[in-house]
Amino acid sequence: MEILNVLSYEFVQRALVAGVFVSLLCAVLGVFLVLKRFSLIGDGLAHVAFGGVALGLFLGVYPFYAAVPVAMLGSLVILMVAEDNRVFGDAAIGIISSVGMAGGIMLASLAGGFNVDLFSYLFGNILSVSGSEVVFSVVLSLSVIGLLRLFYYDLLSLTFDEEYARSSGINTRLMNRVLILLTAVSVVLAVKVVGAVLVSSLLILPASTALQLSGSFRSTIFFAGLGSVLSVAAGLLLSFMFNLPPGATIIILNFVLFSLAYLCRRR
Repeated sequence: MEILNVLSYEFVQRALVAGVFVSLLCAVLGVFLVLKRFSLIGDGLAHVAFGGVALGLFLGVYPFYAAVPVAMLGSLVILMVAEDNRVFGDAAIGIISSVGMAGGIMLASLAGGFNVDLFSYLFGNILSVSGSEVVFSVVLSLSVIGLLRLFYYDLLSLTFDEEYARSSGINTRLMNRVLILLTAVSVVLAVKVVGAVLVSSLLILPASTALQLSGSFRSTIFFAGLGSVLSVAAGLLLSFMFNLPPGATIIILNFVLFSLAYLCRRR
C-alpha cells in the first residue's frame, strides 16, 4: 500500500518513466562500451556535459539544448585526439573531461556562483524531472536505441575485433563516431538521473553485472537492461520512502546486483 501511495504522486511517475528509458539506453550502450574497453568515456563526457549545462544556464536557455551539442562535440574531439598515436585514449578522455568541468565551473563563477539547478545536474535529481524533460528523454532514448538496432551488426563486429570489421568492409571510422556520438547523447540524458559525478556507473555496472551471468551477446544486453531498469525503479521508491539521494541509491543498488552476480559466478 505504501508503494502504491508513492506511485500516486505525479512527479514520481515522471521520474520513473524518464529513469526507465534512460537506464535502459545506458545499459544497452554500456555493453558495447565495456566490451570495447572504452567504458570510462562516460565519465569524461559527463564532465563535458556538465560544462554544457553550465553554458545553457549561463545563456538562459534550456540546459539540455546546450549540453547535447557540447557533449557531442566533446566526444568527437576525444576520438580525434585518441586517434593520434602520441596521445593514448585514456589521456584524451582526461584532457577533454577536465577542460569541460573547468569550463562549467568558470561559467558558474561568472554567473555568480553555483545555483540549485546546476547542483541538480552535478549530483542528479531525477525527482525534479519536468514533463517536457520526460518527453525529451523518451524521444531521445528511443531514437538512440533505434540507431543502435540499425547499426547493430556493424557495432557488434567493431566491438569484438576492429581489425576484422575493417577487413570485412565495415567503415570502422564512421562506426566509432556513431558509437561515441550515441554515448554523448546518452550521457546527457543520464546526468539528470544520477548526476555528472555518477554517470559512468550507470553505463558500466549493469553491463558488468550482465557479463557475469550471460553467455551470449544478446542475453548480456537483456540482463543489463533488466538489471538497470529494476535498479532505477527500486532506487526511486527507496529514496522517496527513506529520504535518500535518488542517484546514489540507484548506483548502490546496481553495485549490489553486480556483487551478487559476481559471487554467483565465482561459486
